[in-house]
Amino acid sequence: MKEYDRKILANNLKRLRNEKQLSQAELSQLLHVSQQTVGSWETGRAIPGSDTLNELADYFNTSTDELLGRPIPTSSSKNELNYEDFGLPYKGVISEDLNDTFRLLAQQYAEKHNLPKKDQ
Repeated sequence: MKEYDRKILANNLKRLRNEKQLSQAELSQLLHVSQQTVGSWETGRAIPGSDTLNELADYFNTSTDELLGRPIPTSSSKNELNYEDFGLPYKGVISEDLNDTFRLLAQQYAEKHNLPKKDQ
């Protein structure tokens, strides 16, 4: 797993644990692992195995794809951008005249920060 992906998983685990107001010790007891193991996951030094990843997804009521930061397919067309695609707090489709501008800005940002390319 790439370092960038490890950090996404680590941040997601820590965020979800904090949202449930669980300590690392409490989560470690639920999963039958040591607190140090949970700490290693949350810092990206280690990653949970596939069985444990599934347990985490079940416990936090999410998917393993979301835990790993993988894009979740939407029902919108490939050419249609939504505000959610950019993490903006608005709902709905971006007007067509802004689509190309946003797409270009997003592409430039991703290239500048060496982010993985989203499957088209």
